[in-house]
Amino acid sequence: MSGALTALVLAGERDGRLDPLAADAGVRLKALAPVAGRPMIAHVLDALAASHRVGEIRVCVNDGAGLGELPEVRRLAAAGRLRLAPARPNLVDSVLAAVEGAAFPVLIVTADSVLLTPDAIAEFDIAARRRGAEVAVALARRESVLGVHPDGQRKFYRCSDGAFSNCNMYWIGEPTALAAAELFRSGGQFVKHPMRVVGALGLRGVLELVRFRFGLSALEASFRRLSGRFGLRILPIVISDGAAAIDVDHARSLRVAEEVLAFRAGQRPALAAE
Repeated sequence: MSGALTALVLAGERDGRLDPLAADAGVRLKALAPVAGRPMIAHVLDALAASHRVGEIRVCVNDGAGLGELPEVRRLAAAGRLRLAPARPNLVDSVLAAVEGAAFPVLIVTADSVLLTPDAIAEFDIAARRRGAEVAVALARRESVLGVHPDGQRKFYRCSDGAFSNCNMYWIGEPTALAAAELFRSGGQFVKHPMRVVGALGLRGVLELVRFRFGLSALEASFRRLSGRFGLRILPIVISDGAAAIDVDHARSLRVAEEVLAFRAGQRPALAAE
């Protein structure tokens, strides 16, 4: 496999729902809410644009949200590196429509991953290619996350070989691997409707999720069994930068992200020592 990544940034909102961070900031879209004085998606676009592994950037966003007026978006669009893709009523359709005609592999990230760096992108991409993944999921160890900031995350997936946090960063090697997304089309709210889990993953998949949830299985073993259910080689890639697992979802994580950005800019002492 060769070629630059196509990066897809998920920046849309559910129709009719205004995110609390957007409401507090007086903007129409969470991706436009300020983090360290800039719209949060600007930080993500900076990392993608600076990555030598990323070619085209696509941003999936609701029509009329105003994101296209950002200087960062206009500059990248004028350079031929960025295009906007309208969000669809659900996440699966949004992703499938946004990557239509894209060059693979595709890297999927979220607009609130403001601590993403070119180094983290490279580490993830290199590992996914080297290991022959069809689909890859980026995770970070608990120790790495809390080493970046002591309040970086509060919830982790506990496995028999450690605790991990999802980095909201996904790698799709070929168009055929997008078939895995269809399994989640009817998934909805799994916690409220557990029978949908059975429909989406099958009973063996549910049992594996139970083992994963209660730390009864090693990380790689869990993904091997789920790969069998999907019929795809889905791999967990544990990256070294725990900051990639810190996204901006609420006031606490906004504070954490701004403190990490200030530390990177040399405006704060080491955070992990606090």
